[in-house]
Amino acid sequence: MKIRTFLTAAVALPGFGLAAAPAPAQDAVPVIPRGVLFGHPDRLSPKVSPDGTRLSFLAPVDGVINVWEGPVGDPGRARAVTHDTGHGIRVYQWAYTNDHILFLQDDDDHGHMRLYRVSLASGDVTALTPARSTAPGKSHTLTARIQHVSYKYAEDIVIGLNDRDPRRHDLYVCNIETGELIELQRNEGFIEFFTDDDYSVRMVSRLMDDDGIEYLVMNDEGEWETFMQISPEDSATTGVIGFDKTGDTVYMIDSRGGNTAVLKRVDLGTGTGRTLAKDRDADISGGVLIHPTERTVQAASTTYKRREWHIVDKSVKGDLKYLKGVADGELSILSRSLDDTQWIVAFEMDAGPVRYYRYDRPEETAHFLFTNRKQLEGLPLAVMHDAVIKTRDRQKMVSYYTLPPWTDPRGKGRPKHPLPMVLWVHGGPWSRDYWGYDATHQWLANRGYAVLSVNYRGSTGFGKKFVSAGNTEWGGRMHDDLIDAVKWAVKKKIADPNRIAIMGGSYGGYATLIGMTSTPEQFICGVDIVGPSNLVSFLNSIPTDRAPAASRWATRVGDVRTAEGREFLAQRSPLTFVDRITRPLLIAHGAKDPRVQRSESDRIVETLRNNGVPVTYVVYPDEGHGFVRQENRLSFYAVVEAFLGEHLGGRVEPVGDDFDGSSITIPTGGNQIAGVIGSARP
Repeated sequence: MKIRTFLTAAVALPGFGLAAAPAPAQDAVPVIPRGVLFGHPDRLSPKVSPDGTRLSFLAPVDGVINVWEGPVGDPGRARAVTHDTGHGIRVYQWAYTNDHILFLQDDDDHGHMRLYRVSLASGDVTALTPARSTAPGKSHTLTARIQHVSYKYAEDIVIGLNDRDPRRHDLYVCNIETGELIELQRNEGFIEFFTDDDYSVRMVSRLMDDDGIEYLVMNDEGEWETFMQISPEDSATTGVIGFDKTGDTVYMIDSRGGNTAVLKRVDLGTGTGRTLAKDRDADISGGVLIHPTERTVQAASTTYKRREWHIVDKSVKGDLKYLKGVADGELSILSRSLDDTQWIVAFEMDAGPVRYYRYDRPEETAHFLFTNRKQLEGLPLAVMHDAVIKTRDRQKMVSYYTLPPWTDPRGKGRPKHPLPMVLWVHGGPWSRDYWGYDATHQWLANRGYAVLSVNYRGSTGFGKKFVSAGNTEWGGRMHDDLIDAVKWAVKKKIADPNRIAIMGGSYGGYATLIGMTSTPEQFICGVDIVGPSNLVSFLNSIPTDRAPAASRWATRVGDVRTAEGREFLAQRSPLTFVDRITRPLLIAHGAKDPRVQRSESDRIVETLRNNGVPVTYVVYPDEGHGFVRQENRLSFYAVVEAFLGEHLGGRVEPVGDDFDGSSITIPTGGNQIAGVIGSARP
């Protein structure tokens, strides 16, 4: 979650400066291989070194994502500097030595991240944190977090580590050369720390009994005292970002006194604040541009339907204006050199791969680096349309849909005739869908389906009222919103009412099960990916590191701590009404899932089998909450594609070799999907 100038040669790249081509006929649109859409990106997450001379990025090595680095002006000369053979590396950053790259790695596939550093000079990879606790009488697996990397201390960083207590991360100063750890701040029940560039802990936060958040600063006596308290209503849309150069001013996103969250600067001494950026329809979220050394806020972004940048510091106005004209994509600034002369920026498109550039500020020129998926260039991908759909109680849902290219010859977002449709429900639920390239949208549209994604109530980014409208509405009005969106698609003649499927992961998997139980005649089939089926057992199994937020789950979902709350949750649990399911269901789970236990799927599959209802169950013994290994992803999408083809009638690419190297097992129902059972272990 932007780019300034680009060389003239960039207009020759696919998608730049070209008039829209006529929509092709279906026969002229090839079936895009799943491996092209869901395989590992060629390159992603580029970053410039602090001194501006080197470029790093993530890319595969023998099919596993690793860290690469090379000259900033010549990405083709980059080399791999890590050689992980497991689930790959996703989180990394430069150290200010300019010779070290730091990365987090999940060693046991259970979300326990360990901190490593690689020396570019020697090639040595060194673990900076132990795998298990070293505290007396403790033996639990550790999880490390990077708290702060300051340009003032090239060889020292601040990390969080749950060595003393598995539920709490204390802060340590870590020397990246020696691995020495010095305790900086003990966690006395805090949920977050806020440090400045001098590694002073300036502020902490903790949950209050009513699910609000309290922020504390240290007084002259060395004791933590309350600076501000955030009510439960505002806690999901208000929070601290960091400090200015002096440490006397804090930047924060704040929805208090209004609906959408604004960007503020607040004086720590007086508590007075000043608004720097705001938007009537959307929260300031994520995209806040802060100078690398001066720590001044320069711009902030909001996203209602599309991203918009709000200028705070006029010194970057010309930069952002130029970059906005490079391409009609969502602009992000990914990395900046310490002297602020080199930026790494990206454009996310809807009908093409992400385009990365190096922006040279003194030259006012953006040099094209690469796209994240070269094989997508030139393919007949589908455009994404946005729509604001009203619910039955007049809420506004920003939604996105994609049509097969051959069905919408004028590009107006209306097919020539109603189509089979997949309702693709986002997880969270406290997240949101965005405009841009979506592999699932492209895949399903290429197979002949309309695809609809809905920011139902409870989704974030649209103000605190919209988030709070989802409180205790799991399986209630949140599901009504999805049904209202389906009715909208039918009314607009986008969807064939008799050929609609529902699919999603995590909360989206739960929404699928709710759809198949509470509205069993609405969907012709469903695909549930790691979704909870019993809200009581789900909430009781929340990992210990999330237990302090029990009151928040009670507010947002329901209170599992009381008999009345458990009865309410049972009435919102698909497992309670599993007898209502009569139509085919595909369920998938990772056996190592720490968030939603596999038993959530086991129970509903067993009941459906006993009831004689068609159910296909896919289990990955080496996966957790989602499918990370490329081989597993490809095998899963092959199963889903065959399943949807059976029930919606779209195009189906044969399984081919997409099961090779996968750990996929199909304990039940593989014989119900043509071409699948012979490819996987039962």
